[in-house]
This record gives sequence, structure tokens and C-alpha cells, in this order.
Amino acid sequence: MATEDVSARFRELDAWGDLDILKALYEGQLAAVATIASSLPAIAEAVAAAVPRLEAGGRLIYAGAGTSGRIGVQDGAELTPTFDWPEERLAFAIAGGDEAILHAVENAEDSVDDGAGAMRRTDVGPNDVVIGLAASGRTPYTLAAIGEAKARGALTIGVANNRGSALLRTADLGILTETGEEVVAGSTRMKAGTAQKIVLNLFSTLLMIRLGRVYRGLMVHMRATNAKLRLRAAQMVEMITGCGMEAAARHLDRAGGDVKRAVLLASGAEAAFAETLLARHHGNLRLALFDLGVGTNDLAKAPPRAAP
Repeated sequence: MATEDVSARFRELDAWGDLDILKALYEGQLAAVATIASSLPAIAEAVAAAVPRLEAGGRLIYAGAGTSGRIGVQDGAELTPTFDWPEERLAFAIAGGDEAILHAVENAEDSVDDGAGAMRRTDVGPNDVVIGLAASGRTPYTLAAIGEAKARGALTIGVANNRGSALLRTADLGILTETGEEVVAGSTRMKAGTAQKIVLNLFSTLLMIRLGRVYRGLMVHMRATNAKLRLRAAQMVEMITGCGMEAAARHLDRAGGDVKRAVLLASGAEAAFAETLLARHHGNLRLALFDLGVGTNDLAKAPPRAAP
């Protein structure tokens, strides 16, 4: 496995000066970022396959061990506050359980039974999307989780850092980032971990955009849980509609803090019709406004998706 190779260049690393070590580590991070460019088509394919399953009510499930598992938790945990993704439609299968998020659990990643069992306990089904992460691409726990999820009809996506690895072959769709040898041999929390985090950032953000949770680069589906976010919500309504901050706050109150509904109210829709428009277009504000006849010149730039 390239991720486990020892680089002759860094054999005397610990004898280098601090700045030289940091430069080597920094260059490694840049190299990891560069590997993502060739992965973009695979990420786009994975999003396109995931959208209809999640629109049908499926869950987003992250599976992994060690560093990879923790990276999955970080990405998934941020979807609820950022995009108001429902917590009940988010799940994690981490080798060693919740304890492994903060502490290493020895031998947990080697358990095939635990990996498959996690999918059974989660009752994975055909509408679910399961993302398995493993730098090596051969972690037994993750392979078993992906294998069980696939057998149960879920869409499975593998993210790995070694070409031809078992995870990429087992999953329905594979995303490869060839980060190669680490500056500190085998320390895949570095280049491999960085690449995995970027892949998940790109995947989940594009996914939320395609699920109608972003409009004009704004997080219109966010959960306004504090004063700062409530102000941001009002600013978004005002920015989109030009109704003024006082009116924006009033429409937000009527919409129960929901930015998209407030935008539709400010654009002339009655409350019930605003609900109908959003339901018709799977929560996509752009298409709902198009249907309402607002901003048609701008909205025509993106072809509308078929309504159910």
C-alpha cells in the first residue's frame, strides 16, 4: 500500500530543523489537496446517485475506523447546524463505538462481525446512502459494513487512498485520492486524512446544494439557533427579496424562522401556497420562486427539475 510506504527523502526527518520539517509537512498537505482534482468526476457521480435516494427519505450513514471514522463523524455532525439536515436521517458506524471518537479502541477495526452488525442494527435499507472511509481501502470493519449495506440494497460509496483497493471494488461507487507515502510513514491522519476530509466537504456540500438547501450561495436551510444566526437569517431574506430588514424579521416570525418560507412570503405567496411550492420542488427555493413567477430571468439559468 502506497500509504504505508517509507520515503527515503524523509529518512532523517527528525534531525532536521523545525522550519524544514514544517515545510515538508506543509508540502505534503498541498500534495494531498492536489490529488482531489482527478476525483471530482467520481464525487459528482456519487452525489447524482445519492440525491434520489435521499429525496425518497433515505439516511446518510458514515462508516469507518480510527482517523477515517472520526473524519466521517466531523463531516456528518456539521450537516445539521449548517443545512438543518435531520438528525434522525444521519447515522454513524464507527469501529469501537462512540468511545472510539475520542479514544483509540484496540483491534476494533479488525472486527468483520462488528462492521456488518452495525449496518444490521441501523436497519440499513434501499434508500440509504452509506459512505465507507479507509485510507488503506482494506480495513475489515469498513469493508464488512459496506458489504452488508450493499447486500441490503443501500447505495454504497467507498473513499480510499490506494488504487485497486478492496473498498473501491466492493462499494457501488469508489472515490480514489492517491496521496501516496506520508512524510511520517504510515501516519495517514496527515495527507490521506486531509484528502478524505476534502472529499467529504465537497461531497456533502454539493449534496446539500442539490437537495435545495442552498440558494444564491446562501445557507437558506440553516437552523437559526442563536442571535447571530437569527440576524443572518433576516439578512438573507432581505438580500434575496429586497424587502428591508424590518419586513424580513416579520416574515421570518410568520414562517417560524424558516428562511425559504419567509422569502416566499416576502415575495407575495400566502403561507399555505409557500408550503405547497416547497413541497412540489423538494424544498428547492429557486424552483419555488420560478413557479411563483419571481426572478424568472435569473432562475432560467438553471433548468428546473421535474416536479413530483
